[in-house]
Amino acid sequence: MTDKFISIEGIAKRYPGAGGGTTAVFENLWLSMPRGEFCCVIGHSGCGKTTVLNILAGLDAPSEGAVIVDGQAISGTSLDRAVIFQSHALLPWRTVLGNVAYAVTSKWRSWDRAKVKEHAQTFIDLVGLTGSEHKRPSELSGGMKQRVGIARALSITPKIMLMDEPFSALDALTRGTLQDEVRRICLETGQTAFMITHDVDEAIYLADKIFLMTNGPGAVLAEVVENPLPKDRGRTDLHRHPLYYALRNHIVDFLVSRSKNFAAEKPDHDPRNVPVVLIGKPGLTIAADAKPEPPRETSWPGLSRPSTSS
Repeated sequence: MTDKFISIEGIAKRYPGAGGGTTAVFENLWLSMPRGEFCCVIGHSGCGKTTVLNILAGLDAPSEGAVIVDGQAISGTSLDRAVIFQSHALLPWRTVLGNVAYAVTSKWRSWDRAKVKEHAQTFIDLVGLTGSEHKRPSELSGGMKQRVGIARALSITPKIMLMDEPFSALDALTRGTLQDEVRRICLETGQTAFMITHDVDEAIYLADKIFLMTNGPGAVLAEVVENPLPKDRGRTDLHRHPLYYALRNHIVDFLVSRSKNFAAEKPDHDPRNVPVVLIGKPGLTIAADAKPEPPRETSWPGLSRPSTSS
């Protein structure tokens, strides 16, 4: 990658262990992303995915190494980086408009009330909550609460949107609708996004690149998988793409088997030169059980705004 908008350089995270030693969640982690890309990190619980996100957000500090965003090293939190957590984390006494406006005034303290309201309303409309501005969180469904969280994050026009399994607590239909919303917004705005997920299909649908981490403790970044599916992919035809099952099986095989024994099987792994997997390109060895569907003709319609009834 030539455009290193985000550059994670040799970071490690260690905690005190029994007997005066230390336990390393991960060591010597190198990772980079260009501006405008959507990347997902997948790995088993305990590999340090959320710790990496917290370090990117400035909520935690690495034991060693550095994280550089847009040419500046991270040293604490910043309104240039917005976080969407698993829970909506809304202020219960504020309305939808009030929660988003609170974020807006945190960044632009000199704005008058009318300008704050206008700016906040733009992002409330963007996530499909027009008409719900004066409802409090107790009056909203789970999906609507997460929409408010997304609107709040986008309203401060962050350089990076960081998402820690933001849809994991939602039902399948609501989760799919919000995935569609986030994908549409990122495509329309060019938003850079870094997301943690355990859902392989979610990563395939949303991400341009998928980072695969081995099991912790002592986790490493094993592979960077380039998503070969079209940028304008739609949910309904996703599984019909001839490379979909090859991509999915490669990731599942890593999580089920290769992630456990990666250190023993790849003793010469270089964390500074992590292999980039190009599904469908010559030279790639796909898991033995990966059997992609034969090519077929299919149309790839552009994204359309989904229903916002959730």
